[in-house]
Amino acid sequence: MIITATELKNNVGKYLLAAEKEDVIVTKRGRSVALITLPKKDKSASIKSLFGILPSNVALEEARDGRLSRYENLD
Repeated sequence: MIITATELKNNVGKYLLAAEKEDVIVTKRGRSVALITLPKKDKSASIKSLFGILPSNVALEEARDGRLSRYENLD
């Protein structure tokens, strides 16, 4: 379920109950900013969905450094 931050603010109780059944993604200005989910939810399905995203010709350290460098200039 995807909702806006304003909708969450106005109906927080409703969406906390909804999060017991499905993940609730909160958006602000069209961008995802938060995920409300069960704290003890089985994360193995999420982890398995990420398998294969990194191209086989890219080293793990190279990918990590590339992602970190995107955030160095934000300060």
